[in-house]
Amino acid sequence: MPHIPLDENLPGITGLLNYRQDTALPIRQLTQLLLRGASTLTEGERELIATVVSHGNECKFCTAAHTAAADVLLGERETAEKVKYDPENAPVSEKMKHLLQIARKVQADARTVSAELVEKAKLAGATDMEIHDTVLIAALFCLYNKYVDGLGSVTPVEPAFYDRLAGILKTSGYLPSPNRYASLNETR
Repeated sequence: MPHIPLDENLPGITGLLNYRQDTALPIRQLTQLLLRGASTLTEGERELIATVVSHGNECKFCTAAHTAAADVLLGERETAEKVKYDPENAPVSEKMKHLLQIARKVQADARTVSAELVEKAKLAGATDMEIHDTVLIAALFCLYNKYVDGLGSVTPVEPAFYDRLAGILKTSGYLPSPNRYASLNETR
């Protein structure tokens, strides 16, 4: 049960963003820029970063939402599960494995991102911008995870909810729009 009054038709971060729209706009804009803006990392790869960080923080809502978003963007369901539970055998490039390792370090204790780890990512082909954005996405999702869990947001258990949310994130991104979440609670 949420710790503050939230629209129960808007679970997870969606209800929190709706609650305080003045702070929601810059949050949404930064998320849009990092996860959907121009990048040499694919949208699916950036969603994988959000997924591993949320999983490491044990944020059920964000893990489910970004796993579903990664799945829909990648067109399959294996990769996101592997990066969460078996990262060494995940079907991603060596560069992405190193970037995901950096993201995990940021999630657990950002001070443990070492020069050696960054150098390994660079040797695997990561650019300075990709390393920067990986760290920023990871740090941002630590904030989101704490925001969602710290205010006790509603976390749906139905996978269909997250599939619908992933479809919205794929087609509309993260910026606000009228009736953005109208289809979320079709079966709730």
